[in-house]
Amino acid sequence: MIRTVIVEDSPVAQQYLSDMLEKDGRFEVLVKYTDAFEAEAFCVSGGADLVLMDVQTAHNHSGLAAGERIRRSGCGAKVVAVTSLVDPEVLARARSGCADSLWYKDHGDEGLLGVIDRTLAGERVFPDSAPSIELKNMFSGEITPRQFALLRCILMGMTQDEIAEKLHMTKNGVRWNLTQLIEKGGFENKFELFIALAANKLVVTNLLDEKTEEA
Repeated sequence: MIRTVIVEDSPVAQQYLSDMLEKDGRFEVLVKYTDAFEAEAFCVSGGADLVLMDVQTAHNHSGLAAGERIRRSGCGAKVVAVTSLVDPEVLARARSGCADSLWYKDHGDEGLLGVIDRTLAGERVFPDSAPSIELKNMFSGEITPRQFALLRCILMGMTQDEIAEKLHMTKNGVRWNLTQLIEKGGFENKFELFIALAANKLVVTNLLDEKTEEA
């Protein structure tokens, strides 16, 4: 039996994953968590072969940060990140060492069981790129990495001066890129753009890598 830990903060998705694995017959679901950091403590102690890791878990705890620590612990568990977040930074970070593989809940052609089988066989399974989502009059694939970085900074509440310094741009460059996104997407203003980004889970800025006292 493949000893499996499920990390998923949605009860519906958690039950779906559990039912899928039980129906397959090869998996033993050891425990289910809503919080990636609680799952991390269990996994690093050993005993699990596979972790299905949601990226954004309870308290906004990052499944990617937990996955990286699990992999570095040497416990031997394979970490498959499972997410609906299409922010390209999520994929880039997963590939950098935070997961053995990544599967998009709402996008992609290959089923989760196929990704799991390939991962357990020693492959690292990642899409070539994040899904391109329709945003009114454009697709997210048309947004450049620099513009994604700009959007993250804006949504984190940084000022134009702070953004310009961080991204090595001029303030005019900051304004120009934001205006280009608004006009290209056919949005009335920046707020309509930000609403579209949030609704499509396209820019993620609230994942916590470390546990806070409040959580």
